Amino acid sequence: MEQTLNFILEQAKKILDIDSPSGYTDKAIEYLENFCKDNNLSYEKNKKGNLIVTIPGKTNYVIGLSAHVDTLGAIVRSINGDGTLRFSVIGGPLLPTLDGEYCKIYTRDNKVYTGTFLSNAPSAHVHESARSLTRDEKNMHIRIDAITKSKQDTLALGIETGNFIAIDPKTTITQEGFIKSRFLDDKISVAILLGLINYIKQHNLEIIPTLKIIFSTYEEVGHGASHIPEVDELIAVDMGCIGEDLNCTEQDVSICVKDSSGPYDYKMVNKLIQLAKENNLNYAVDVYPFYGSDVSAALRGGNNIKGALIGPGVHASHGMERTHIKAVENTLKLLIAYIKE
Repeated sequence: MEQTLNFILEQAKKILDIDSPSGYTDKAIEYLENFCKDNNLSYEKNKKGNLIVTIPGKTNYVIGLSAHVDTLGAIVRSINGDGTLRFSVIGGPLLPTLDGEYCKIYTRDNKVYTGTFLSNAPSAHVHESARSLTRDEKNMHIRIDAITKSKQDTLALGIETGNFIAIDPKTTITQEGFIKSRFLDDKISVAILLGLINYIKQHNLEIIPTLKIIFSTYEEVGHGASHIPEVDELIAVDMGCIGEDLNCTEQDVSICVKDSSGPYDYKMVNKLIQLAKENNLNYAVDVYPFYGSDVSAALRGGNNIKGALIGPGVHASHGMERTHIKAVENTLKLLIAYIKE
């Protein structure tokens, strides 16, 4: 298990280092394609860019496991008169946490510029409202790391409306086992599923159902797994929430019974809880009222499935997130137990 956990951490660092805001995920999917080729895995891509890996089991019963490679981010909305950028967010990042964060701007001719998200009152020595100004799209901008003093200067760089903006994840793994980074939602789960594949191959694990592992590309904007291959059930592997009146911690695997899309499948949830107990896992059962998943999207898309949601506990979601290797381990062990049943 330790070897697999180390593998997951290495994969997490690599995947987190690939910028992939929703709508700009080709490089992340290319990385996963190469992983499939290197490991002789059967895979396909659908038209919207989701990558689906098939691992045959002993039966024709099909379990889908999904995790999303897309992240929060932004897009250039317009160029200000002084050459700085107005932006429009992709997904729901907590904008106050972006004040002062580094970013990259990707142009359509494949140039990359670095920059910084800033308040429109960025200096305490200059602006009376530096501390009080609300951090939102109207009151923030991006300062480009280039000599630009006008809209025309910025246009001359090749930067224009519609360019994608990726936020620096600042990934750090501590000696105590904490994993700190933006976009653990949901790249830590992508790494866990790669670890599951690695574990199956390394241990010649005999799995009962056929697996369809879905890496989705538009989850943060609501339609990641809205169209999926035919499966009997789908488990979204996504972050567990931590906070007010919730049971989950950074060491637990979360089992969500209900989110904003409604309750998850009763029998699947019961099975997951029972397996967590039987395997002495640290787990938590919670309700997440401000949450949606790939299962939510799949059900709304009309797929004839039943679904569940699990994942490692992640603190401070959509901000500077943190989880722990124990949560990764508990999530992996629950998945292994589930596919062996």
